[in-house]
Amino acid sequence: MWWRSASFILDKRENDIATHPNPDTLTLSSPPLSMSDTLQNPNPQNTNISAYYQTRAAHHGVVTSDWLAQAQAAVGSQPDDVLALETDVKVAGNAFSVIDEFNNWRKQPDLAEAVAAIRALAAVIRNSKATTMMELEIELKKASDSLKSWDATSISLTAGCDLFMRYVTRTSALEYEDFNSAKSRLIERAEKFGEISYKARRIIAMLSQDFIFDGCTILVHGFSRVVLEVLKTAAQNKKLFRVFCTEGRPDRTGLRLSNELAKLDVPVKLLIDSAVAYSMDEVDMVFVGADGVVESGGIINMMGTYQIALVAHGMNKPVYVAAESYKFARLYPLDQKDMAPALRPIDFGVPIPSKVEVETSARDYTPPQYLTLLFTDLGVLTPSVVSDELIQLYL
Repeated sequence: MWWRSASFILDKRENDIATHPNPDTLTLSSPPLSMSDTLQNPNPQNTNISAYYQTRAAHHGVVTSDWLAQAQAAVGSQPDDVLALETDVKVAGNAFSVIDEFNNWRKQPDLAEAVAAIRALAAVIRNSKATTMMELEIELKKASDSLKSWDATSISLTAGCDLFMRYVTRTSALEYEDFNSAKSRLIERAEKFGEISYKARRIIAMLSQDFIFDGCTILVHGFSRVVLEVLKTAAQNKKLFRVFCTEGRPDRTGLRLSNELAKLDVPVKLLIDSAVAYSMDEVDMVFVGADGVVESGGIINMMGTYQIALVAHGMNKPVYVAAESYKFARLYPLDQKDMAPALRPIDFGVPIPSKVEVETSARDYTPPQYLTLLFTDLGVLTPSVVSDELIQLYL
């Protein structure tokens, strides 16, 4: 089970109609296929393409129109079990749906998926018709389960929902208040938790500024909102630095980040992913985001992060991680395969023989010994103290 910790510092539907004549039948359990999948096997078995990666592509990817259309079509569909949960969590006597609320919040480009889930759960409390605390907690639990089922591979989404439940209903003292007062307190806590989570990115940006010095070269991988905020704040503080962006195949998230940095007049150089070792001698530090920070102090992030950290470690370059504390997960992976897979469609642009297997994993695990510091809204942490922070926050 995924968990996440909070900061206490501050108070698409387009697809091949010939293949899917009935759009209503599209589900995540039967996603549209990429070009390489079609070429490899004319009658392939269904493969679960993670909503985690579809959403990432839809919001951050600079990709071919065909690939993006496939991702958007898959995002627009939901599996039958999620649809069933969505029906179950509709507030009694009302048309409110937590999934609809979540999707509305998720449309904001600068809002993290986990924060969107927190906002949606807060709306469940406001719209609830429950008359007792037990009924309200049951509704919240159903809403949380529905959101987590929307994409079971998303670390921050699942952790955010779990921590919201702990933070909002953390004391039994509510049982001794009248229901209206208790509900008002729950709403107040929910809004507070949402604000804390939303401000986390800004806190991290401020904490990291002392580590970015004039004349430095920073290597980044993929598109991370919090890393972009760190670099944007440094540029606003008139610091002089340049950035190397990896392309970030297959969705080319590095292209998106390089475009955003160019708008800030930050000198930026785009690298193909395989040029990391070649360029590392010019780099002063590596800055990456994280999809999850695990109990060992390591991180789970976009595929390629592990090899970048290995190269940087071998060349004595510091590797910094910028991650909101709600991405802290009570998980202890032992190797690359010891975590829930998040798959992605891959189009190589050329025919692939049917006998050739294609790796479709979207992320990898970087052990703590290859990381230097983690910049979080809890403070600047070494990997070794992550487990201590988890214990303090959850106990």
